[in-house]
Amino acid sequence: MTNEAVLLVAHGARDPGNDGNREVEELAGVWRGRHPEVDIQVCWIEHAPMLLEQGMEKAASSLGDTGGRLLVLPLILNAASHVKSDIPQAIAKARARHPDVEFRYGHHLGVTDQLLKALRHRLHQTMVELVMPDPRTTGVVVLARGASDIEATGEVAKMAHWLYETTEHELVLPAFTDICFPRLEQVVQRLDTLGASQIIILPYYLFTGRLIKRIKRRVERLTRQYPNRVVAQAAYIGVHEQLLDLLDLRLEQCRDGSALLPCDGCSLAAAASPSLAMAPTTGGA
Repeated sequence: MTNEAVLLVAHGARDPGNDGNREVEELAGVWRGRHPEVDIQVCWIEHAPMLLEQGMEKAASSLGDTGGRLLVLPLILNAASHVKSDIPQAIAKARARHPDVEFRYGHHLGVTDQLLKALRHRLHQTMVELVMPDPRTTGVVVLARGASDIEATGEVAKMAHWLYETTEHELVLPAFTDICFPRLEQVVQRLDTLGASQIIILPYYLFTGRLIKRIKRRVERLTRQYPNRVVAQAAYIGVHEQLLDLLDLRLEQCRDGSALLPCDGCSLAAAASPSLAMAPTTGGA
């Protein structure tokens, strides 16, 4: 059996209580329960004690002097600069220090059926809390973190369209908390103009953090701004069975080589759009 370790790479949450980072650890703990035979480790890109290069070094060193295989799985929704640049650079540095270790870079979470089901579940929970209003007059804002990478923002728009196609909601629109447009307030104004009786803000986020807490304050402000509309905030994805199922899939794909990302960040960007290969990217989802 191959000497193997798995490294989950999360974004990192900048919030006073570090609740988001604890949720990542909780998810990893639950996932370890599914794979007790696998050495699953965790690190973060920023805002955490175990950062990317340190986590990569620790995971590679854990394989011992004889080497082995390190499967690097990004616990990140969309492919912006963290997936295309930061993680590949850390892998390149670790590979130079550990030539006997085989590094495999798994696919980011992406737009998948599992995440669609998780978002639909969070949306349904909020509809139940609202006593099941008519979905045809209930607008949905798929709210994600912004990025200057058009491929990443396009994945958010794709997920919003999937929700439109697979539910009875006739008004499903994407929005972003920062960096790019449209912003939350713009989209809520549009849904109000279109006559949505209720508006559900559906965070397309994995875990809590400073931005989730900001969203709550913005929703409270929107509730005061639109007193004739019901504005409700759904839960983010969190430790969800569908997310665990998707990690199972990404692990299997990384092992068999059916869905690997190139470790060269520039070639990853070029695969999306050669003209954008050297364009700067900011943030991630």
